[in-house]
Amino acid sequence: MDTNMSNQHPTSMDSGSSEPKMKSAMPAAAGHQMDPSDPLNPQNWPISKKIYASSVATAFAFAVAFGITSLTVGIQDVMMQFDVSMTVAILGLSLNLLGISFAPVTTPHLSEKFGRSPVYLVSLPIFALFILGAGKSESFAALAVCRFFAGFFGGPCLVLIEGTFADVWSAHATVTYYSFLSLASYIGAGCAPLILGYAVEAENWRWTQYITLMIALAAFLLGVGVPETYPREILRSRARKSGNMVTLAKAESGETLFEMAQTTLITPLAMAVSEPVVIMVTFYLCLNFAVLFQWFISVPAVLALTYSFTLHQAGLAFIAAIVGALLSTLTSSMIEGFTNRQNGCTDMRTMAPIEHRLFTAMAGSLGMVASLFWIGWTAMPTTHYIVPIIGTGVYVWSSMSILTGLVSYIFDAYPAKGTLSALTLMASMRILFAAWLPLVIIQMIMGIQGSWAFSVFGFIAAAMIAVPLVLFKFGPTLRARSRHSAPTMSNGKHMMGHHADQEMQMGDGTQP
Repeated sequence: MDTNMSNQHPTSMDSGSSEPKMKSAMPAAAGHQMDPSDPLNPQNWPISKKIYASSVATAFAFAVAFGITSLTVGIQDVMMQFDVSMTVAILGLSLNLLGISFAPVTTPHLSEKFGRSPVYLVSLPIFALFILGAGKSESFAALAVCRFFAGFFGGPCLVLIEGTFADVWSAHATVTYYSFLSLASYIGAGCAPLILGYAVEAENWRWTQYITLMIALAAFLLGVGVPETYPREILRSRARKSGNMVTLAKAESGETLFEMAQTTLITPLAMAVSEPVVIMVTFYLCLNFAVLFQWFISVPAVLALTYSFTLHQAGLAFIAAIVGALLSTLTSSMIEGFTNRQNGCTDMRTMAPIEHRLFTAMAGSLGMVASLFWIGWTAMPTTHYIVPIIGTGVYVWSSMSILTGLVSYIFDAYPAKGTLSALTLMASMRILFAAWLPLVIIQMIMGIQGSWAFSVFGFIAAAMIAVPLVLFKFGPTLRARSRHSAPTMSNGKHMMGHHADQEMQMGDGTQP
């Protein structure tokens, strides 16, 4: 999700042709990149410092993602304590996601003004305070408000992780590092039902929030000494310490209120109706995340009704989801390594065409269709419970592979400002759809039965198989015709600079 990222690859495209012309990496505008030989450049840090910064970003994102799904484990308790329906109780999940949906819009500007570290170290403690408030709530209204603001203030941690990874790791392995950073959100969300089922059975729903608070505190203690990774802030900080002035190029996220609104609000909305590439990718990711988050409602319900699973037994089913996420990281990395070798990109200064990043999405698109029909038609008493559970693992593998391939492609599909706007739209929209579907999934399952409910999504997913194929074939032409196009990348091997300001400044969250 981070749109203030630091590795765009400068190449150029003739405005009248879809065939790009390769161009050697040129020095970026002052402040958008640091000198490659600068010892303060995060990409020149010792490996131990890079791993520490990445680990802190991962821990913060894990804590917030854990908090997203934590309350789903205690929904039955919430219903009984506050005398509300299941749909109302699910608002504890949906309102948290609604709060997070603001993060892609606001975080780039916070990151540009203050750097990454202060945003991390302020965001997570406020998130933790609202999680504590949720756990102490004596009315559902108080619980709902606290859950919303926990998402609102925790959301930047899910957004910043992309910028942090882009700051410190080379764009030579964009798919690989994006798949690793996505693990924080996917595994964080999956671990909540796995761990908290035991806590709710032993205590009550409030412990879903207390344990989230403990995890957030542990992450904060790990991150107290996290170094600043945002190159523009590093340059500003060095100038302040030395007493020298530094002139930075204008931030791609904007500097005036109008410019900021233009980049992360007005332009994204315009792209939602005018950019074919962005429209296709956004719709696919909305389907992806909507189905992904409904599993946290439907899986425990279906396993309880069909197989008489207890709360902690249903939680154990999410081990399959965690395994699926890990396998996606492995397969995405293997595919990227293979395509780099096939394109002769054996050093850190060259990179395969961005269309080749779509291979992981192509594989995932097939798995998504298969898994939805698989789960829909095997979750029944006559079939062993392990069969649909494995199907959810396949879905998660597919979901993360699609996310990794499509978002990695968009990273370099447009110039910095266009990419920032596109990523903002895709991140906010997929989170909003993730907030919506869990509210109606139980009604769908009860109304048309689970087999047909998931088949509906399977048929839509089957149509979406075309998205990465169309982008692979026609993406360069579509982008060349875009008014947001300018220097961009397409077919052919390219020299790399640093992912431009769109990765630096945002800070698809992944995330979630």
